[in-house]
Amino acid sequence: MALWKISAFVACVVGLALVIPSHAQNSPQDYLNAHNAARSAIVGANIPALLYDTTLEADVQLYLNTLLGQCNLNVDLSLNGINVKVKENLLTGLDAVNAWVNEEIYYDYNTNSCIGGICTHYTQVVWKSSVSIGCFRTQCLNNLNLWIVGCKYSPPGNIIGLRPY
Repeated sequence: MALWKISAFVACVVGLALVIPSHAQNSPQDYLNAHNAARSAIVGANIPALLYDTTLEADVQLYLNTLLGQCNLNVDLSLNGINVKVKENLLTGLDAVNAWVNEEIYYDYNTNSCIGGICTHYTQVVWKSSVSIGCFRTQCLNNLNLWIVGCKYSPPGNIIGLRPY
């Protein structure tokens, strides 16, 4: 009888684990760690670490809510201090930040331009004068396989004519 109770308890716990969404790699600390790792990787630039701002997070949530009914794979943009990434299936916040950081290969510091691809998400991540971020992740309404992640930076970067660091 006791073995049956333990088995039922384990089955309940496993069932709950399948229903409760994972917050792994989507916490404010995960977003901060990924951003700050990219910022500190630029040798000699002395880019300060970012702080997390829940007010910016709320701004991102409001903005992403305007995209949820129409989001598609072509929504990836960096606009007005907000980086946005849309991806299929299990995109985590950490995956989005890593995708932005991977744009580094297209950034040419000497010409301060993107060569061969988009790099404006990357330049926003490492923008030296930005001091805080807020990020949010949610599922698209029109396609349940699509997730959208956004981060807002303060002050915003990608100012035309200026270098990120």
